[in-house]
Amino acid sequence: MPHSSPRTAAFFDLDKTVIAKSSALTFSKSFYQGGLINRRAVLRTAYTQFIFLAGGADHDQMERMREYLSALCKGWNVRQVREIVAEALHDLIDPIIYDEAASLIEAHHTAGRDVVIVSSSGAEVVEPIGEMLGADRVVATRMVVGEDGCFTGEIEYYAYGPTKAEAVRELAESEGYDLARCYAYSDSITDVPMLEAVGHPHAVNPDRALRREAVAREWPVLVFSKPVRLKQRLPGLSVPARPALVAAVAVGAAAATAGLVWYASRRRATALASA
Repeated sequence: MPHSSPRTAAFFDLDKTVIAKSSALTFSKSFYQGGLINRRAVLRTAYTQFIFLAGGADHDQMERMREYLSALCKGWNVRQVREIVAEALHDLIDPIIYDEAASLIEAHHTAGRDVVIVSSSGAEVVEPIGEMLGADRVVATRMVVGEDGCFTGEIEYYAYGPTKAEAVRELAESEGYDLARCYAYSDSITDVPMLEAVGHPHAVNPDRALRREAVAREWPVLVFSKPVRLKQRLPGLSVPARPALVAAVAVGAAAATAGLVWYASRRRATALASA
């Protein structure tokens, strides 16, 4: 059934846009402690994280990262992965959330827009982060899971480049979003298809190629530089106890409409609502 009136949404890339690091690589130490990877893999992911942070990731680098991570997680038990992520989530991710991104999420929610995280990282990592942020929906890479409950090393759906834009358009059709009134945020040139799919694209901490593209197209360029814990921003925020989080994620809870961060500065929300 068609929606009675057009709705709007804000689409956020995750790594270096909402959080200051690569979500997939941030958990490498936890995966090592859980026995999923060895010390050599920890060192390699640390190096990959450094390269990612230093210069961004172009198409070739993203492809190499995809191949490396899919091979690395082959044979991992999915339930164990989800439990490790839930256990380490607040220690690892909460401190690296950009204050500016959290404020934007609040402002978009206040303006009545859905917030959608669109990330090339795996769903087992992205969905709990989306829940923490209060995202309404999550689009993420999905790995094939065998009958034994373990990753096969094959990719079922890769949320990357043009695929992100396709996901945005599909969501717009199913949810009734008016893309001309929607917003999108990313740091990477590989996300240009997603950015140009909406009426209000923004480059956040852009790599060199995206900065050139944003300047040429007169897209706003934002600089996010202040990671802050959500608990510090919202002292009254009640964070679920870790055992509850583990149970929720272990049974396959998808990104929920938790609405953890709904109120924002009225000035910012009003400006966004009038656009």
